[in-house]
Amino acid sequence: MKELEIAKQNFLLKEQHLSPYAALSSEAVRFVREEEDIRPPFFHDIDRIIHSLSYTRYLNKTQVFTKNENDHVSRRITHVQLVSKIARTIGRALNLNEDLIEAIALGHDIGHTPLGHAGESMINEICQKELGCSFAHNIQGVRYYMAVANGGRGHNLTVQVLDGIMTHNGEMLSPLYEPVKKSKKEFLREYEEAYTDLKKSKTYHPMTLEGCVVRISDIIGYIGRDIEDAIMIGKLKREELPIDITKILGNTNRSIVNTIILDIVKESMNKPYLKMSKEVYQALFALKKYNYEHIYQESLSPSLWKKYQEGMWKLYRNYYQDIKEKNHQSMIYLTFLNHQGEEYLENTEDKRKVIDFLAGMTDEMFLKEIAKN
Repeated sequence: MKELEIAKQNFLLKEQHLSPYAALSSEAVRFVREEEDIRPPFFHDIDRIIHSLSYTRYLNKTQVFTKNENDHVSRRITHVQLVSKIARTIGRALNLNEDLIEAIALGHDIGHTPLGHAGESMINEICQKELGCSFAHNIQGVRYYMAVANGGRGHNLTVQVLDGIMTHNGEMLSPLYEPVKKSKKEFLREYEEAYTDLKKSKTYHPMTLEGCVVRISDIIGYIGRDIEDAIMIGKLKREELPIDITKILGNTNRSIVNTIILDIVKESMNKPYLKMSKEVYQALFALKKYNYEHIYQESLSPSLWKKYQEGMWKLYRNYYQDIKEKNHQSMIYLTFLNHQGEEYLENTEDKRKVIDFLAGMTDEMFLKEIAKN
């Protein structure tokens, strides 16, 4: 046992030299207390995330472009790994807790639906009409780890990691990222509130500086890479990028990522917050607007959007009917409900079960299911 105690201390050695603004393993909080092994709690959360079944499904979920035959176009797994690397780079430079950063980064998009943000919008429409609540991938990610994964028992991740997932929304660019301390009760209040006030949920602040790092890294991870993907499949030409933006950030993913990271590190060193210089922030804000107008709004044609929207509704109705009729040959039973525990099956309303299943689908399963239904 002496050797294991030494090993446990070895894991924690680097925390003796972290920034005073970093989150420490000793501050980690779980909803259900448990005895940790040699791994610190945030490090342990990383393992729980990458071993979860949902992590495997990242491999075949849309980042931006759905059903594209070019194998080099980013999938969700690519984005998640890029965010993790970018966030750990910033975190190491600022001497923050890299274990916490990596756990949040690897789990941040676990609630993403098939078809990316298009699918998220479609499922949100279903939720509003059928359940009287909103749907957002960041909130679904928290729900997955708390109440759906592991047969419905959840993975008992730390509140700091769950909060980082809930507040990671990289679409909401800010000139300043400053953490706001929360108790377990305050975290749960925000989580529940998000189902009824989706706009407000996008304004939530992470409870740790590490969560702030992942939030800004989310946009750094996709903004330049999405441009490279669009150029690769002929949706965009590099020379079309606005010169007033590229002269500051560069016109390649490499230069964009490097410029923003170095600017954040320079502006945030030894500070209890993250920020960018005014010049870089304004350029990034303009680039984000450009991407929305020239890439994201064009990612699905109107005809495909209509087809997939109708398909999502059809699957929702079919699976709901299958549950009512106890059709155990349905895909929702074969690949989902048959593997859920008694508590989930008895305490989750049937419509929510269907939403959990739809949200967890890969693009490939979704497209196969709408083709046969």
